[in-house]
This record gives sequence, structure tokens and C-alpha cells, in this order.
Amino acid sequence: MDSPMTWAFIWLALASTFGVGEILVAGSFFLLPFAVGALVAAIASFLGMPILGGWILFIVASMLAFFAMKPLAKKLDEDLPNPTGVGANRLIGGIATVADAIPGGANDTGLIRIGGEDWLAQGRDGMGLALGTEVRIIEVKGTRVVVEPANDTGRSALG
Repeated sequence: MDSPMTWAFIWLALASTFGVGEILVAGSFFLLPFAVGALVAAIASFLGMPILGGWILFIVASMLAFFAMKPLAKKLDEDLPNPTGVGANRLIGGIATVADAIPGGANDTGLIRIGGEDWLAQGRDGMGLALGTEVRIIEVKGTRVVVEPANDTGRSALG
């Protein structure tokens, strides 16, 4: 195990494993930087670099590949937003009931209940909504939803 040639094949096997893993796992370039780092370490080991040098190259090359791919991953995420009907966006357009009053205010939240789930909710444009009001979900913002009354009778005095 002390031979650089042995480590060259180990690094090559790791590069292949990380590369195949990147193809099989959904996400934005999670394993690819490790595949690049292992490939660089394999090439260096084939050229006779000592084992410690291979490890250092693996770490450095993996970090550089990660930071080089980060802008591309971000751009791909921006170009492909979550479509309506997938994940939390499936709630958009759904009718829910206010389970904990939503006070009027730009960042004030309450709770709504839809399909047996409770979600943090805020009123559209800081609108307040009374307990029991039927609301329509118009947007998902992270872990909260933005709602508006399903009809105009649900506005509270705060809204």
C-alpha cells in the first residue's frame, strides 16, 4: 500500500465511483468536485508523487473544483425554478383555513391548515386575516406561504 502506483489505481477507482455517483444522484454537482480531486491525485500518483502529496492534491483540487462549479450550479438553479405543482409549490392556488389569526403587518405570520398540514402564513401586502377565514395560497416563500382571502369577507380590522 506504500506504492504510488497502487494509490494511483485507488484514486482512479474513487474518481470513477464519484463520477458515477454524480450521475446517479440528483442535485447540483455534489460529488463531481471529489471526482475531479481524485482524478488529479490519480494522475499525480501515476507520475510518482508520494501518498501524502496525493492526499493534499485531492483536497486542494476538490476544493478548487467545488468553488469553480458553484456559480454554474447557482445559474442552473436560477434557470430552473421549482415548477408549480412540485414540492411546496403544489400548494399554490389551494384553499386553506386560517388556524391561528394572521395579524396585519409586513412580516407578521399566523397559521393556516391545508390538507391536514399546518403552514406559517402571512397575508398578501401585510393583510390581517381572522381565525377561520378561508384563504387562497398565492405564493410560497421558503417555509411560509402568502395568502389572500378566498372571498372579500375574511379581512380583519387589522388588514
